[in-house]
Amino acid sequence: MPNYRPPEAMTGTPGKVTLPRGTLLHRIHGSHRAAEGFNPKPAHCLYGGGRFDATSCDPYGYLYAGLSATAAVCETLLRSLPFDPAGGPRLLPRRAVQGRRLSALRLTADQHVLPLISAQDLAAVHQDTWLVHTEAQEYPYTRDWAHWLRRQTEPWAQGLVWASKREPAERSVMLFGDRVPADALRIDEGGTVDFDTAQGREWLNAVLRPYYVQLAP
Repeated sequence: MPNYRPPEAMTGTPGKVTLPRGTLLHRIHGSHRAAEGFNPKPAHCLYGGGRFDATSCDPYGYLYAGLSATAAVCETLLRSLPFDPAGGPRLLPRRAVQGRRLSALRLTADQHVLPLISAQDLAAVHQDTWLVHTEAQEYPYTRDWAHWLRRQTEPWAQGLVWASKREPAERSVMLFGDRVPADALRIDEGGTVDFDTAQGREWLNAVLRPYYVQLAP
């Protein structure tokens, strides 16, 4: 069941984290899309979509990334990937990476984001780990909470940062396209990995191996 509806107003004091200029963000995206491009398409209010996507109730461009390449890989590719009862490695279907690449983006200016990492961070915005741990069937509710958090932290919050669900030691970020300057993200060419190449698949398998995952043959 969903957690509960957001209150009318925030009575706690939300945290603020600065991602400094020069910070590298890593994202997995379709090779035909610009690495620094924000998704302009709102998710449906009830069906499909990601944890904190825009909807018609609050349309904004959004960009998900990890503060490390590992975070981007885990958050994007390890969703609902069950373990093999026989003890073999988990197999990631090739179609999951076809036509995709990992890109590194460097911030050209400081970005101020709302942290949803510690229990104190979450309590300050009337939430608990449900907000960042619940599965996709409850994403309509987490999207509603994202809209509320945006309203309560306007205009300073340029995004959200939270502990990756699939790799809690790493951090995930979502930036709001209407609060991040157009030139705030610059492609770092040395951080591009194309999964349609043998070299890219070798790199990906090396990242996946500690999680007992490998690309399917």
